[in-house]
Amino acid sequence: MVKSDINVIIKKEDLAEKIVKLVIYNPQIALNARAGQFVIIRVVPTGERIPLTIADSDKKAGSITLISMTIGKTTTLVENMREGEKVIDVLGPLGKCSEIEKFGHVVCIGGGLGIAPVFPILKEIKNAGNTVTTIIGARNEKLLILEDEMKVYSDNFFVCTDDGSKGFKGFVSAKLKELIMSSRDKSSSTGMPDRVIAIGPTLMMKSVCDVTRDFGIKTTVSLNSVMIDGTGMCGACRVEVGGDTKFACVDGPEFDGHLVNFDLLLARQNYFCEEEQLSMEEYKKENHTGSCKLDL
Repeated sequence: MVKSDINVIIKKEDLAEKIVKLVIYNPQIALNARAGQFVIIRVVPTGERIPLTIADSDKKAGSITLISMTIGKTTTLVENMREGEKVIDVLGPLGKCSEIEKFGHVVCIGGGLGIAPVFPILKEIKNAGNTVTTIIGARNEKLLILEDEMKVYSDNFFVCTDDGSKGFKGFVSAKLKELIMSSRDKSSSTGMPDRVIAIGPTLMMKSVCDVTRDFGIKTTVSLNSVMIDGTGMCGACRVEVGGDTKFACVDGPEFDGHLVNFDLLLARQNYFCEEEQLSMEEYKKENHTGSCKLDL
């Protein structure tokens, strides 16, 4: 590899419908990345900057792994990139790394795309000597990702789907409550969780925290709010935690879920939905197609 190869896509893989995995060559970020951290990427010179969690890193190969779900214009551009192409900007690693200790029994929960950022945390939690129960969930079986990889580091592994196409039919929060209740009445060998880590859609994380709050189980969530610069200067990613204003990019992205004002976060995440939809529609018109094409 030479310097010009920095930020080049080494490998691209479709993990599920509208979910892609990119392995990008950036040895400096790979060397310093820790579980829980993220990067901010820019795909085209006039494009927006979006945060993506570092799903894995390989110091020897000098690569980082990013997983993206196609929702709007920029993620559509990401989906249409090819191996050998270069991402213009990859800034990171950003944010504080995850708290990794020997807690005892840790339940790691990933919902939808949130399965990806749970994976590196799961590995470090297991390597720290914890007993790990993993719960992953998606709307249906076709949207589940990283099952085999996560099983390797899990003492107990459960799959949930909203439609019941695989595993437990229902939400991850319902499965968590079932496990907690069975632990309380001694009908489960997993034992009561000492810590819960939950990453996924905001409503999912809120539901998990509603379950664990009643049992006094400390719960960590990762907040992917609106971000622009990723360094705490713009203030766009502000969230309310324990009544105080925090910046997800520098104070997080992980916070005590029982202190997060999820209602305010949900409202902020909907601020720019109309603008995002208009941007996507205009881009399709410009390209005279129903899909976006990357034109570097």
